[in-house]
Amino acid sequence: MAERDVNSKYDTVISLEELLKEISPDPSGRKLPPVEKWSPERSTDIDMEIKSDGSWWHEGSRINRKKLVRLFSTILRRDEDGSTWLVTPYEKVVVHVEDAPFVAVRVDRAGEPGPDQSLAFSTSVGDVVVAGPDNPIRVETDPETGEPSPYVLVRGRLEAKLARPVFYELAGMAVPDPEDGETLGVWSKGVFFPLGAAE
Repeated sequence: MAERDVNSKYDTVISLEELLKEISPDPSGRKLPPVEKWSPERSTDIDMEIKSDGSWWHEGSRINRKKLVRLFSTILRRDEDGSTWLVTPYEKVVVHVEDAPFVAVRVDRAGEPGPDQSLAFSTSVGDVVVAGPDNPIRVETDPETGEPSPYVLVRGRLEAKLARPVFYELAGMAVPDPEDGETLGVWSKGVFFPLGAAE
């Protein structure tokens, strides 16, 4: 991490470009493999699982090599039927996902607070995504407990669940919905994302 702190807890206002330069884990700008275009005929199940805390498991053992998990995360794809796969041009391996395949472990804010701000989320596997029209934030609420489960779309159909501290920080940025004032939410790239009812 660079010396300058750009975490949203502070009043520092920087541009989106500066923010992404500060927190991007891959300054080379390397592109991800085109997994959406690959249609291998062979598919298999080797007991690969991503648990709700974002940890990766194979045949009941946790995969602790961060570089391997990061590599796997770059070839992950979720299909229209909800199934998740590790995909290569030659084979695809089913991945059993407890909740979301990624966990957002940090949020940073760029720009003046309000409609002009941008919120960048960093995942535990090194993705950085800026919430907006193409990468919405959504919150599901458990009908029995009322507990919120917040997510941000990372790419394709793959989402990251916001870690609890990240959601608390996001809630600290929340403002009333400009339409009705009965809902609290956050702005990013000109889009208002509801988080929950104002109480």
